[in-house]
Amino acid sequence: MDPAAVTPESFDLLSIFLRADWVVKLVMIGLAAASLWSWTIILDKMFRFRALGREADQFEDAVASGRSLEDVAQEAGERPAHALPRMLQGALKEWRDARAKGAVSEGQVAFLIQRIDRHLDATIARESARVEAGLGSLAIVATASPFVGLFGTVWGIMKAFQAIAVQKNTSLAVVAPSIAEALLATAIGLAAAIPAYVFYNSFSTAAGKYAARLEGFADDLSTAIQRRLAERA
Repeated sequence: MDPAAVTPESFDLLSIFLRADWVVKLVMIGLAAASLWSWTIILDKMFRFRALGREADQFEDAVASGRSLEDVAQEAGERPAHALPRMLQGALKEWRDARAKGAVSEGQVAFLIQRIDRHLDATIARESARVEAGLGSLAIVATASPFVGLFGTVWGIMKAFQAIAVQKNTSLAVVAPSIAEALLATAIGLAAAIPAYVFYNSFSTAAGKYAARLEGFADDLSTAIQRRLAERA
């Protein structure tokens, strides 16, 4: 770039991008796409975890209201979207199937509880995998973006040294445009990485708490079924 043509307007973001080398442009575009991708996941997870927590609160309140578990399960509908009513319906189905076959012996009680626990564990595993979907992408963006931005920075610095060698001029006006391109690549890399890193840790914690909530409900449900069996033994 001609040093005489350097003006303050030459360093606005759009001008820096348009003037950048094609390699640096590809780096910037890739990082911007990664940032957009991560924000799509972030917004989806924010709404999803909020909805899951709200639905879990409502269902747990219904269970704690003193109504029968059968009424609560029936009210949830045939194909509930939330894991808690699915866990309740599955446990009650195992219970009804066992009762339909007649009296449950002591050995059959242990087998029934084992079947219910397996069903609950499988539901928890599937639900945990579902809520954690997308977190791996956030981890990739968080870890890779700074290095991709650094590559753009290194490339821009190389172009700055080339400009010095070609023009045999070490003035700041010669190297400033290329350095600005390099630093912009770094800034975009950090802008993509920092939110992805922060929300990855936040959502990982939220997913762990949600899984623990499901496991706690499963333990309470298994205990309630065992109490029923003990009362009818």
